[in-house]
Amino acid sequence: MKVTAIIYVILLHIVVVSTVRYQPNWESLDTRPLPKWYDEAKIGIFLHWGVFSVPAVQSAWFWYQWKTQKLPNIVKFMEENYPPGFTYADFAAQFHATFYNPNSWADLFQASGAKYVVLVTKHHEGFTLWPSEVSWNWNAYDVGPHRDLVGALADAIRNRTDIHFGVYHSLFEFYNPLYLQDVANNLTTQDFVKNKAMPELYELINRYKPEVLWSDGGWQENSTYWNSTQFLAWLFNDSPVKDTVVTNDRWGSDAICKHGSFWNCQDKYKPGKIIQHKWESCMTVDKRSWTHRRQIQIEDVLTIEELLAEIAETVSFGGNILINVGPTADGVIIPVFEERLRQMGQWLKVNGEAIYESRPWFQATDNITLHGVWYTTKKQANGTAVYGIITSGWPEDNRILLGLPVPTATTKVTMLGVKEPLKWSMYMNEIMIIEFPILPLGKMPSKYAWVIKMENLKNQ
Repeated sequence: MKVTAIIYVILLHIVVVSTVRYQPNWESLDTRPLPKWYDEAKIGIFLHWGVFSVPAVQSAWFWYQWKTQKLPNIVKFMEENYPPGFTYADFAAQFHATFYNPNSWADLFQASGAKYVVLVTKHHEGFTLWPSEVSWNWNAYDVGPHRDLVGALADAIRNRTDIHFGVYHSLFEFYNPLYLQDVANNLTTQDFVKNKAMPELYELINRYKPEVLWSDGGWQENSTYWNSTQFLAWLFNDSPVKDTVVTNDRWGSDAICKHGSFWNCQDKYKPGKIIQHKWESCMTVDKRSWTHRRQIQIEDVLTIEELLAEIAETVSFGGNILINVGPTADGVIIPVFEERLRQMGQWLKVNGEAIYESRPWFQATDNITLHGVWYTTKKQANGTAVYGIITSGWPEDNRILLGLPVPTATTKVTMLGVKEPLKWSMYMNEIMIIEFPILPLGKMPSKYAWVIKMENLKNQ
């Protein structure tokens, strides 16, 4: 009878969970639990790719900067390199993606240690990287590559890796007549939403089944104009990815940093504290742009030490990090970006234990070594481990002082990638002194940052 009762309770729980219906309002949508995989993944790759990759001068806002803002450097670039009468649409034919190899991309992302990838499928220019039925002759199948770029990457990711596939989609478009007319009508009409933005979203979800839907471009109008809550209710109730998909917070001016599976709040978001709601920092390897730039210089690129410090800081505060590398119009991820991703993967092979599936500790950084030690924690079969990610460089005297850990007589300290435990002692019963191992260069577990693992702490 006891076994039968237990089975009945489990089945009842499954039925209750499966019949939850989210209503098209934020109060209801915000009750949806975050799918476990996303919090555990921690690291994603962001890909800004589109017609703007052809001029490759400044940013994905090239068209707007040229025609509306009339930035002098953009205007000059066009005057010096293109004939009079050349339009932004003419760039599309030059977006040919000749060397686009989604299998190579997938292999690179797997080597990087990233657990999800988000492809920009349509930015504010309105050009879709898939054959959208509502973007006639302004998509990568009708013009340019004559190829479904989204589907090719989705297939490669799923066939060759364990990475979760995601898509970015911009709600608004700079110069779409339907959108401009809605704005001119003081948003009393929704022709653009009903005939362009929403049909695209349904296409993306039904066709490619992404597990991340990264919305953007909804900051000027509120979510009511975009019909965001109606769409999200369908996404969480009835879509083919209803149980696994996550979304961000850019669904209207009233939603930013308030609603969504995870919050972005702003580009390169850093809350500076541990917050209870899941959040993500989207950031760039190129310090100056989200897109490939012809004029990129090596000093514009994050060093691997800088990138790992960004990862450690973000994860210690409970965030995910979405690392952007902009491919060229040819479909190439330039060598310096590839190098950073491979270096990151090499580091994660040794130190990923402190990143994946981790949780924030009670405080993100140490109170003595303030900006060089970032803490995470994780439950293990035999207790809880606390990790100190050292991003400030190998200490000159081969030891580090920590003020937060409170050890016990059975505390064990190791460095990830090193077999022998590390020696430690206490100074004035307040400061933990950990001795780094003396190793030849060829035996170093990592080159750029190191992780101290502490077990059996009193305050674990």
